[in-house]
Amino acid sequence: MKDFSFKTRATNLKRLESEQFDLLILGGGITGAGVARDAAARGLKVGLIEGYDYAFGTSSRSSKLVHGGIRYLENKEFHLVFEALNERTKLFNMAPHLVHPLRFMIPLFSDSRVGMFKMGLGMWLYDALSLFQTPEIHERLNAHETMDRMPIVKADELKGSFIYSDAYMDDDRLVHETLRSANEHGAVCANYLSAEKSEFGEDGKIKAIIAHDKINDKKIKISAKHIICSVGPWTDIVGQKVVDDWKTILRPTKGIHLTLAKDRLPLSSAVVMAAQESSRIVFAIPRHEMVIIGTTDTDFKGNPTDATVTPEDVEYLLNITNQYFPGAKLQASDIISSYVGVRPLVKDDSSSEGKTSREHTILSDDRGFTFVAGGKYTTYRLMAEQIVDRALKSFSFDTRASLKRCQTNEPLNPYISPDAYHEAVSNAENPLLKQLADRYGKENKVILDKYGYTDNIWALEAYQAINTTMCLNLIDFYTRRAPLFLAQKNHGLEFLDAVAEVFRSELNLSNDAIEKQKQDLKNYISAELKWKSFFSK
Repeated sequence: MKDFSFKTRATNLKRLESEQFDLLILGGGITGAGVARDAAARGLKVGLIEGYDYAFGTSSRSSKLVHGGIRYLENKEFHLVFEALNERTKLFNMAPHLVHPLRFMIPLFSDSRVGMFKMGLGMWLYDALSLFQTPEIHERLNAHETMDRMPIVKADELKGSFIYSDAYMDDDRLVHETLRSANEHGAVCANYLSAEKSEFGEDGKIKAIIAHDKINDKKIKISAKHIICSVGPWTDIVGQKVVDDWKTILRPTKGIHLTLAKDRLPLSSAVVMAAQESSRIVFAIPRHEMVIIGTTDTDFKGNPTDATVTPEDVEYLLNITNQYFPGAKLQASDIISSYVGVRPLVKDDSSSEGKTSREHTILSDDRGFTFVAGGKYTTYRLMAEQIVDRALKSFSFDTRASLKRCQTNEPLNPYISPDAYHEAVSNAENPLLKQLADRYGKENKVILDKYGYTDNIWALEAYQAINTTMCLNLIDFYTRRAPLFLAQKNHGLEFLDAVAEVFRSELNLSNDAIEKQKQDLKNYISAELKWKSFFSK
């Protein structure tokens, strides 16, 4: 596959400035990445710019679940659940190295809002909406069977539980692999390049976007026939920059997550919590490297970049978790890390943030814009297909007729078809190859052949991130390429010197520049976990 590195970025900046594009996509989260892959594979000339790092926003700050959304059944959003479960099946095929089946338990108690009978009906409906294309059919357990399966769950007033299937994912890496596929199809992408304003022709149609290159601190003009704005919670902010009559459309909500060591909360499956208190759901999700607790769901105002985790957020999640697992006696000191994201929900007439629909909205503008907001991560591929279809309505019949059909059901790269992935994992000859196979499928041997054998997997991950995901600095690597900041008790700082040396050599940085990056990373960790000082008083 082609490199997708800092060198690619330099080349792409020149191309963005000198060529005209059929589509210019604003936003390098999962929606923008999906649109870029879809449009480029159809044969359109595609550019994409991202104001920060790829997956900087909501796309790396989710609950990291691929799911239909069991609670959306209560809101009667059956179409949304059907779409999501159908897309879940496709993602198992498209990215088996990033999307993994996971069983979920819903414990029910005497005071639960939903009883065993009603929940059982919901379980049958959930499986039916997936057309029974689920990794495993649901189970109903009585109280004794529930305790056998999950000994640490609260026993008092326990009536029983249901077990059903969904999936967890590496949300940030799914963005990077999707962009990598878009790059393979010819999309011209650059990160740290933010849209500043629009230029229009005499006919009132969009002609170009003026963008700011944050790395080189210069402005460039990018000519395009059509603009797709997929910037998530920044939609209202960017909308005001690119059109002069923008009307706000979002009701953003903030969600935070906490991470724990797996041995601190040993779970046999994911657990759905807080169902008896409100329509809000909190998950406890065991992954290969950590347990994630989340999420909150509160209205948010302001720039999403400024969203923070507060002590009140942490206490809320700890209280719920300790209610469900009273023997764990979790404290703030048990928390390894945290992260916060802002959901780009579209305003509706809902009485609370929890009732606001997760459906996406696509808006067309005759001046040559398509705006998208809302939606679930799980349905990103379908959203991208619909967005490209909508944008193409502004193109001539001859242009549309010359294009291929949507091809995004295919695996993201040739190394990770389901058969290739499982073969690579099964045939791994040593622990390092096994770790790499888990994360990259058959590309594991390509990585070792290219960068050489080392006992430090994070050094290999650094090479891979720099050359295949356009990773430009240590913060982006530690937070959106490897599970170091979130999963390692010391946030991976014990590997910092070795990883930094890879960045210094590969990016040709001076000693002063790499030392600054190391200090920036430490400052970032301190700022992100500032809430911990409240609990240490």
